[in-house]
Amino acid sequence: MQKVYLDNAATTQVRDEVIARMQEALAQFYGNPSSTHSYGRSAKTAVEKARKTIAKTLNAQPSEIIFTSGGTEADNMILRCAVRDLDVKTIITSKIEHHAVLHTAEELEKEYGITVAYVDLDEVGNPKMDHLERLLKQDESKKLVSLMHVNNEIGNIIDIEAIGALCKEHSALFHSDTVQSIGHYPWDVQTISIDFMTAAAHKFHGPKGIGFAFIRKNSGLKPLIFGGSQERGHRAGTEPFHNIVGLEEAFIRAYEDLEEETQLVRELKQYFIEKIQQEIPDVVFNGLSGDMEKSTYTLVNVRLPFDKQKGLMLLFHLDMKGIACSKGSACQSGSNLGSHVLTEILSDAELEKPSLRFSFSKYNTKEELDYTIGVLKEFAES
Repeated sequence: MQKVYLDNAATTQVRDEVIARMQEALAQFYGNPSSTHSYGRSAKTAVEKARKTIAKTLNAQPSEIIFTSGGTEADNMILRCAVRDLDVKTIITSKIEHHAVLHTAEELEKEYGITVAYVDLDEVGNPKMDHLERLLKQDESKKLVSLMHVNNEIGNIIDIEAIGALCKEHSALFHSDTVQSIGHYPWDVQTISIDFMTAAAHKFHGPKGIGFAFIRKNSGLKPLIFGGSQERGHRAGTEPFHNIVGLEEAFIRAYEDLEEETQLVRELKQYFIEKIQQEIPDVVFNGLSGDMEKSTYTLVNVRLPFDKQKGLMLLFHLDMKGIACSKGSACQSGSNLGSHVLTEILSDAELEKPSLRFSFSKYNTKEELDYTIGVLKEFAES
């Protein structure tokens, strides 16, 4: 049986170079970065080198990069601390954000009595700019806008420059969950009016359990986790040195090879779109995922012409054939609930048809896509 991994939006295969770098760190540089002896100093030097590497690529300052356990912690840190420390009274977001943002906003509403407002979406899932502007003008309360750059289920890319400019015009803070785009797109935080961003290494061929937050200098945020002075006082806890150097290695490789790997993955996505339309003509692409220019090059979300009963067996059938993909975000796997993103943008009739997310990486091949689409076609005709 062929094995095909097409769930790269959930997590990616770790690069060999990253594994080698982490093994070296675990074996040779095991000192606590907070210790003052030579073992600790060696580890501390490597942590700060990683911070500088990331900052330089994003055109940020090293002090603006805070290592976290991943995107979820970084989102929680930023939203919670913005309410607690910056007097934010209104969070403006959308109903198709990652649950790390949505559930945090809901909890903050309960705990602090803030207002959570949801920007209207158009028929494909993009935020309506005129409604966002109305929400920003609605009252004089301190506001934070949280909208993800690349949607993790349907791949839509928001106009982050325009949203940042609108937030600045109305003196609102702007946070973007950039977990699906850091490592896949170039960034210059000096040209975008953005206060906070988040990243996770395992989305760009690095290890799980490590990520970072970009927090604009002099933001006023105080620590979420207390107990030590690590991360320049922003996050207590012994730094996971081996994960940090793994993150750095994956980050370096992602941006050194960005143009070449982007082209490779774009070609895979284009091939998948053309091939599946040819073999299963009634397939529909959810959101903008079928548009090569308006969605990320890393994924498609397809709605297949099967009835509901047959659709219930589809993911299981693909798994039995060695194909890994997703019916929604990985955070929903094992749940009987449907995708909250698709529920928001599709009609009840459209939701009756099964939808799957296929996400690609440099490690995939056209032969794997042929096999996957062949299995889908066979299932459709059975």
